[in-house]
Amino acid sequence: MTDIEIIPFQPEHTRAVLDLTVGAWAPVFAKTKEEVPGFVYDAFYPDGWAVRQTADVGALLADEPDTIWLARIDGVLAGYVGVRMHPDDRMGEIHIIAVAPRYQRQGVGRRLLQFAERSIRAAGMAMIMVETVGDSGHAPARRAYEGFGFEPWPVARYFKRL
Repeated sequence: MTDIEIIPFQPEHTRAVLDLTVGAWAPVFAKTKEEVPGFVYDAFYPDGWAVRQTADVGALLADEPDTIWLARIDGVLAGYVGVRMHPDDRMGEIHIIAVAPRYQRQGVGRRLLQFAERSIRAAGMAMIMVETVGDSGHAPARRAYEGFGFEPWPVARYFKRL
């Protein structure tokens, strides 16, 4: 496995994280757009998914910078993970994870998951949660989580046009 350095997010990393975000999710959202009801997709992404995703991740970086950790290879951002603690439930949450396309399937995601697990375990939590969606664009994420030992809890979310 490539030598991967995990460091805490700093505000000067914002642009690189946002650029990675758009690159990592482009193939995912291409499939999501085809599989989600059009009125739902249009409601969530009226200006396009990249605008919404950039705004959402930008807000996360501004509001919860201490929850974000970066994976770097030779000083280059390769991915990131967000880790939250929910002490009342004795649960840690991986609330976001992304790997740059050029580093996917090279162990970066696994290293980020391992880092998150160690952090959550060290905080005294009893379990970890990660969420994703059921469309084909998110299938690689589901495979990665299940391969890491996560067990799915099927959830149904329904939408109705008004």
